[in-house]
Amino acid sequence: MKLNSIKPAAGSKTARTRVGRGIGSGIGKTAGRGHKGQRARKGGRGKLGFEGGQMPIQRRLPKRGFRSAMAKFSAEVRLSDLEKMTETEIDLAVLKNAGVVPVHTLQAKVIKSGKLSRKVTLSGVGATKGARESIAAVGGSVAEAAAE
Repeated sequence: MKLNSIKPAAGSKTARTRVGRGIGSGIGKTAGRGHKGQRARKGGRGKLGFEGGQMPIQRRLPKRGFRSAMAKFSAEVRLSDLEKMTETEIDLAVLKNAGVVPVHTLQAKVIKSGKLSRKVTLSGVGATKGARESIAAVGGSVAEAAAE
């Protein structure tokens, strides 16, 4: 076998049909579009989603879901993330520098996920009820101004 002799299997590749190329091609004259009418004409397909005047399906179905505009500026921090950090005084700037939250984050909240075995002090960062209890259990504290 040589690289220049490799060909696809017989019948696996078919040539593209060129329409409107004369009577001998079999698809001349109207080029498979039939006679007259909207679809016979250039650009004649109508509006996307148009159902002939019937109420379109995207308008018949109810709207569902919500995408918060603030979600991209908010972040969740696990207790296990705080455990890995070396600092004891933790605020939003410290979390950004450590790479725990994205740089564009405007607000962060600590959630109870994982274990925390060392004392930390949170300020400017929110905490859930369970996370606040876990932090208090190891002798840490959450600043009341940031508490939600």
